[in-house]
Amino acid sequence: MNSPEFSSLALKPALLENIASLGYTHLTPIQAESLPHILEGKDVIAQAKTGSGKTAAFGIGLLSRLDIGSFKVQAMVICPSRELADQVCKEIRQLARFTQNIKVLALCGGVPVAPQRDSLLHGAHVVVGTPGRLQEHLQKHSLHLEHLKVLVLDEADRMLDMGFADVITDVVSHAPSHRQTLLFSATYSDPIRKLSQSFQFKPVSVSIDTSHHHNQLEQHFHRVDSGKRVHALGYLLAYHRPESTLVFCNTKRECQDVAGSLADCGFSVQALHGDLEQKDRDQVLVRFANKSCSVLVATDVAARGLDIKDMQAVINYELPRDPEVYLHRIGRSGRAGNKGLALSLCADTELDRVKAIEDYLSISAAWDEIAPFKLSYEQRFQPPMVTLWIDGGRKQKVRPGDILGALTGTAGIAAGEVGKIDVFDKHAYVAITRPNADKALACLRNGKIKGRRYNVHRSQWG
Repeated sequence: MNSPEFSSLALKPALLENIASLGYTHLTPIQAESLPHILEGKDVIAQAKTGSGKTAAFGIGLLSRLDIGSFKVQAMVICPSRELADQVCKEIRQLARFTQNIKVLALCGGVPVAPQRDSLLHGAHVVVGTPGRLQEHLQKHSLHLEHLKVLVLDEADRMLDMGFADVITDVVSHAPSHRQTLLFSATYSDPIRKLSQSFQFKPVSVSIDTSHHHNQLEQHFHRVDSGKRVHALGYLLAYHRPESTLVFCNTKRECQDVAGSLADCGFSVQALHGDLEQKDRDQVLVRFANKSCSVLVATDVAARGLDIKDMQAVINYELPRDPEVYLHRIGRSGRAGNKGLALSLCADTELDRVKAIEDYLSISAAWDEIAPFKLSYEQRFQPPMVTLWIDGGRKQKVRPGDILGALTGTAGIAAGEVGKIDVFDKHAYVAITRPNADKALACLRNGKIKGRRYNVHRSQWG
């Protein structure tokens, strides 16, 4: 049975046309179950994981409620991390292209408060932010919620895991009681139910079984001596040759050591952990998401809220103690109907963790052999893309379309050779297919973007 089409929903024709232009035709299960209730103005509590289409569900819902002529904050989305907030912002902006007048503003930590305060003075229809920064703006009276119509709590379980319960309660206390509240969570734990009882009025419950470990996600376990773990990791990467791999470590130190060992042996690899400056973190995530880096080694905390499309493999360098963490890790591969691969290294002392996973998922672990493998330096499967850095961004009114136009215009580079474009406040990154990287670099250095010259270079980490 086919899922319903977006055209079956009572949406503005311009919004429907824009949704179609983005390639959305049929609703995903979570959209089909939740959107009709959302559009009726009901409170909804939905169990849905990242990658299920939940952002479009609440994004379309809140956009349909906006009074575009009023530059007051009418919708607010609270997210656990800056990365997720940025992704949510991008998707809502895409959905909002049916009109030029909708302003969506990100309010996240890790960047100065003053520019955000100045943007709020000029008005915004939708704000998307992290709990701490939203609370800060409310306390400083730079953010006002008296006109709020729709409140969204995205990945609510992660926010509770990160200790944001009190902050969220304080933020929500500033919102009108007569509002629509949408709560999205990957789990239906008791704390989530309590959160719903506190913030929602007669919510409609929607639950979609998005666990996919039995069908499109292959799971394999590998016995390994503790001292040979990094060699085993090298073997798995060399054998499977995934285009994009997320490697999970349990500690920051381990994360750095593993990334360093792989880099020394010619792998294209970056580390993501809590000690990184926000600028460096942005660069790492940009490079991995745009396929100019093949391997990302991360801790669980650093990877929270991370949503990278087309992740081919997840490798547990060391198994977590909690089987729910294991499930959350491997769920990042094999999304949207694509095949995924989950590989786990396990020393004899960790066999009890495998048993806990088997019990939790009701599976029998599939054990595979690892052939002897010695890590040595060689250039290993270069990523398909190269990242170029441009020293102009949103502050200079640079938009992705301007960069794409500069490359496809006089340079004659086909649009299909240009990958992901990320624009930040003061700089931008564009991914180019490796054979066209030098040509694109020369084009941007010698030409102009929107009538202005910018410094451009091949990023040292790209």
